[in-house]
Amino acid sequence: MNRTVAKEDLDSRIFNTLNIILLCICTIIIVVPLWNIVISSLSSGKALAEGGFIFWSPEFSLENYRAVFQDETIGLAFVVSLAKTFIGVITHVFFCAMIGYGLSKKYIRGRKLYVAMGVITMFFSGGMIPTYLLIKSLGLLNSFWVYIIPALFSYYDVVILMNFFRNVPDSLEESAKIDGAGDWRIFLKIFIPLSMPAMATIALFNGVGQWNDFMTTKLYITDQSLYPLQMKLYEIIVQSQTQSMQNVGGSAIIETTTKGVQLATIVITTLPIVVMYPILQRYFISGMMMGAVKE
Repeated sequence: MNRTVAKEDLDSRIFNTLNIILLCICTIIIVVPLWNIVISSLSSGKALAEGGFIFWSPEFSLENYRAVFQDETIGLAFVVSLAKTFIGVITHVFFCAMIGYGLSKKYIRGRKLYVAMGVITMFFSGGMIPTYLLIKSLGLLNSFWVYIIPALFSYYDVVILMNFFRNVPDSLEESAKIDGAGDWRIFLKIFIPLSMPAMATIALFNGVGQWNDFMTTKLYITDQSLYPLQMKLYEIIVQSQTQSMQNVGGSAIIETTTKGVQLATIVITTLPIVVMYPILQRYFISGMMMGAVKE
């Protein structure tokens, strides 16, 4: 008996040790490249030209970030990115939640038709040119709302929320109706709080998409006052690459400066998402359904 317990304890220790080693290896593989990008973005052009460093730069400089922020319109672009991400995430999640709540009810008339129509949108789209003509006919060209209205609906997110709403015990809704609550109050006071894990996940992925999106600007926006941060940084990279190709005498220095600017843009665009993820992470770990109803 003691030998069996000792063997199981030894196996458990070996298993835990291997897990720790594997976790450390995965952490190193992920963290080292990210750390190198940050350090390289803070390095001078000379240090980048010489190379040969991974964890620490021999010569630090903020010139790469100065090159990014020297544009006077970069502040306005940052505000536009924040506004379209915040408004886009709130409206998208709430709109999809309303549709998912309705489609989760089996007694809704025409539910199968609506579901079939939603499934079609998951596999087929109108294409770039018809979409552009639709946006133009709606008067959304050179409008801030072109970032918000076309991104309101995603049937992928509706399916996630719809399945999540189905798992809410019927006794909760029945109790609320006995107390006189209507559909809107049940949706806002019961289903929304209980579905926070799913909604936070959708909000995170949609927020990353909104924050990194610049194709919408390239296709539908010509007014530079509506340019988001990603579009301004894209222009900075293109301009620096153009200067690199036009320069003949100091091509090595210009090339490394271009690389530094690109790395600085990566850090700037990634930092807000890195900050927001730990805030929303707690919703992924534990659900709020546990203990809601005790029969």
